Amino acid sequence: MSGGLPTKTSPDPDPDSESEEVTEEVCLESELQDGEMMEVEVGHHNVLLVRSGGHYSAIGNQCTHYGAPLSKGALSGNRVRCPWHGACFNVKTGDLEEFPGLDCLPCHKVEVRNSKVFVSVNKQSLKQRKRVKEMGRRDPGVIHTMLLIGGGSASLVCAETLRQQNYGGRIVMVTSDDLLPYDKTTLSKVMNVQSDSILLRQMEFFLRHDIEVWLRKEAKALDTGSKTVTFSDGSWQSYDQLLISTGCRARKLDCAGADLQNVCLLQTPEDARRIHYSCFRKHVVIVGTSFIGGLLHDGRARSVTVIGSSELPYQKTLGPEIGRLTLQMLAAQAVKFFMNDSVLEIRGESGKVKEVLLKSGTVLPVDVLIVGIGVVPNSEFLQGSQVELDSKNFVPVDKCMRTSVPGVFCAGDLACFPLTMAQDRRVNIGHWQMAQAQGRIAALNMLNRETELSSVPFYWTVLLGNTIRYAGFGEGYTEMVLKGRFEDMKFLAFYIKDDVVVAVTGLNFDPAISQVAERLATGKAITKAMAESDDLSWLKLP
Repeated sequence: MSGGLPTKTSPDPDPDSESEEVTEEVCLESELQDGEMMEVEVGHHNVLLVRSGGHYSAIGNQCTHYGAPLSKGALSGNRVRCPWHGACFNVKTGDLEEFPGLDCLPCHKVEVRNSKVFVSVNKQSLKQRKRVKEMGRRDPGVIHTMLLIGGGSASLVCAETLRQQNYGGRIVMVTSDDLLPYDKTTLSKVMNVQSDSILLRQMEFFLRHDIEVWLRKEAKALDTGSKTVTFSDGSWQSYDQLLISTGCRARKLDCAGADLQNVCLLQTPEDARRIHYSCFRKHVVIVGTSFIGGLLHDGRARSVTVIGSSELPYQKTLGPEIGRLTLQMLAAQAVKFFMNDSVLEIRGESGKVKEVLLKSGTVLPVDVLIVGIGVVPNSEFLQGSQVELDSKNFVPVDKCMRTSVPGVFCAGDLACFPLTMAQDRRVNIGHWQMAQAQGRIAALNMLNRETELSSVPFYWTVLLGNTIRYAGFGEGYTEMVLKGRFEDMKFLAFYIKDDVVVAVTGLNFDPAISQVAERLATGKAITKAMAESDDLSWLKLP
């Protein structure tokens, strides 16, 4: 038995009754074995019932990130992993334990009586699917400042974690953006997105928890000796501890004509809207086959052409087999490809792009040219400081997100960090989930609560309405084991290195990616033999 006793002795499914709780019988004790979970309804409220270690617990069933049903996810001990994007929640407390997402889940009371399982839901929980973890506020008596440079998800999670840990000093988040932290993963999927709709937190949230946010303010220099950061407007701010999370910006084409009108980079909601509206009935050319390439064919454009430097799309990340499938899917939608090629020159007329000359000699007509050829780290303001940069101008950190300078931390796309599951190989992974995880780890270590990063990379891309999920770190893999068929649009691909699985990708194979991610996170090896076997019971697929 877990939780307190319900206030009622009989089920009451009526949420409009005077009681503060709704209590219902949800199943027989025999219907749920240890290590299992099931979705139940209490007062028209979707609840996840879990039996783990002989105890029952109940939490909200919708992931707080994008609402995925957690009952379809991966259960491991006392935590459940979302089947869509890999967020993890503690089934006892509802607390968020792995990203993406920001909020926790409501937690409900469970009682077993006469071999029947009852769940009691507080009526306030019926109104809220998400729960903000309890956070402290600033204590005027604490003379201490945490300065967070950058306004992305790493800084936001760092700030929230500091307050969740009852840090009472000053928190100042500084960003060159003109928006509060927002969900950047949306930009390549919903091109006509409205800025207000993707804010991760409203200004009222920051005010309530005493988190200062300075917009439109760019860092220009760091002096670690005096512990000050100078900004583009000539102002400066001192700090006691510093987080650097300025991320990266889209790389521009380095050729003649790159500054013509309608040569677009995708970095902000404004960029996304500009691309969306300018593509209507136009000839669109996309340079680059990264995770934003191919996402823009929504029927608005007159034609779409993709120029890639590799033989196949996604070849380096997902392998040639999935790259070939991607090319075939998009080609079936009349998307044209020029692979193993590059832009030599952009030609214009009246200041606007008119055509592009490729290295192969091909000339393509173009009204809108969208460039997605990688990123440049926003680390210029660190030049001349004591903070070490690597050969590509990223910031090396340890597993606690500490830079080469005591009291200075780095998180997010700018960080180059040791990846636990890759034998501590130092990597740079510019993805949403990892940035949030690093923000949390940085905050804990800023408070001298030494905690190492151990997250397993988990990311996804949407292709013509199909979501391809990926977990792990497959760089350098030597072979692939395939389950299912690419042609059937349902497959699971294991990437093998040194006879063990180092990564997995899949389409319409949920929750396999989350199951693999959970095994990798807990250090359970997946052998090549397990991947090749016809018996996939270890994946616990429905």
